[in-house]
Amino acid sequence: MITHGHADHARAGHGTVAATPETLAIMATRYGEDFTGRRQAVPYGETITHNGVEVTLVPAGHVLGSAQAVVRWKGLTMVVSGDYKRRRDPTCTRFEPVPCDVFITEATFGLPVFRHPDDAGEIRSLLASVEQFPERCHIVGAYALGKAQRVIKLLREAGWGKPIFVHGALERLNALYEAHGVELGPLAPATASGPKEAFAGQIVIAPPSAVADRWSRRFPDPVDCFASGWMRVRARARQRGVELPLILSDHADWDELTATLSELRPGEVWITHGREEALERWCELEGLPARALRLVGYDEEEGE
Repeated sequence: MITHGHADHARAGHGTVAATPETLAIMATRYGEDFTGRRQAVPYGETITHNGVEVTLVPAGHVLGSAQAVVRWKGLTMVVSGDYKRRRDPTCTRFEPVPCDVFITEATFGLPVFRHPDDAGEIRSLLASVEQFPERCHIVGAYALGKAQRVIKLLREAGWGKPIFVHGALERLNALYEAHGVELGPLAPATASGPKEAFAGQIVIAPPSAVADRWSRRFPDPVDCFASGWMRVRARARQRGVELPLILSDHADWDELTATLSELRPGEVWITHGREEALERWCELEGLPARALRLVGYDEEEGE
């Protein structure tokens, strides 16, 4: 079973995949229709049973179709949260807290320094820069699944009605989001022919790798932006050559992580990946039994 739309960590090959309909659609878009031998769509709130174990998927608030797996067996309830965030995201269903005996949490931003600012404020900073430098093009580096669509939607909510230019790598996922009811407004390919000056005062959304690539040279004096929770760390922004960092994360920050555990008060907390030690220590001080699983194979910036 795949519990979140960000399916790169769990490509299924030729087995059976049980996931939300949106996650199945994302996997088919990214890997092809033959990504698995069999698939089972499990909408939010629906329970499937295997050998006496009940599994229900509920929203995780990470990206479109992302889910927590609520596992129940002989009176014990475990929640595998996957990647999650608590704040509103106009492109996906909001996180749903579920009382449980064991809560398995990520800790990507599990340090007190990581307190993400208001999304709308970050978008206002982007639009203020566009107004300040009308002769330049603003290129926003944003991961293709979830982050790019969220940035586009937040721009629309902030009143940006012009076409937003997108890198070709985003087009299929943008179309998938729109097919699932997420209206992104007028979009145009960033490969449109014409002089550089035609992109002056425009906003382009592209994968982070493209922003630093020669691909970006087609635009007039571009302002390099990057939408990520890691932009809280100024050294990372400088290392990437980011002129306008946008602190927009699809993961819970420190306050959201600790607030979630305070709300649920599970019998045990298991921490899968990220800054495990700090969150484990916080749990200890709060009287919550916790242990870090110290899993390997996770890219800390994947999806951020």
